[in-house]
Amino acid sequence: MKFGFARISKRDQNLDRQIDLLLAEGVKKENIVIEKLSGRKEQVKLDKLVQDKMREKDTLVVDSVDRLGRTTKELINLLDYLKVKGISFISIKERIDTSTAMGEALMQIVAILKQMEVNILRERTIEGVKSARARGRKGGRPKGSYNKTKAGAAAHRYKQGVPVKEIAKDLEISTSTLYDYLRIEGVKK
Repeated sequence: MKFGFARISKRDQNLDRQIDLLLAEGVKKENIVIEKLSGRKEQVKLDKLVQDKMREKDTLVVDSVDRLGRTTKELINLLDYLKVKGISFISIKERIDTSTAMGEALMQIVAILKQMEVNILRERTIEGVKSARARGRKGGRPKGSYNKTKAGAAAHRYKQGVPVKEIAKDLEISTSTLYDYLRIEGVKK
């Protein structure tokens, strides 16, 4: 029996394309498992499908290998588990079918390439941040406005021993803003 797995990582993404591909591959609609979370998190529904529903000679079908996880280790562990259980794997995008020796070898190569892609993106991000910092940009969220009146009031009340949460509530500011005000006003915590 064929089982399909579709995953999106953001709520505003659409599953229709993945589901259409799985249906075209011969997976029945009731055998498609959908998960809506990042591939970096534990995929509970995928684990439950593979461990509890699927049996020997079943086939797991996905749109693309990257729907299964983000690391080579995760993919290889899953493939090993499927192999031990006698379950085949098909990735439509990469045209991989592990019921053949060539398909199994291709799957391992693709898993390595996907991991390399993730590593390259991480390296580019780190290099971009370093480059921006070298040009004086810090990144992150912009600093909020500084209200001298509220900052003075916050500092005065803090020195009197008024609890932080009470000061923040009375001044209608967050506790992190309160601590910023105290730092700017030179108040020791």
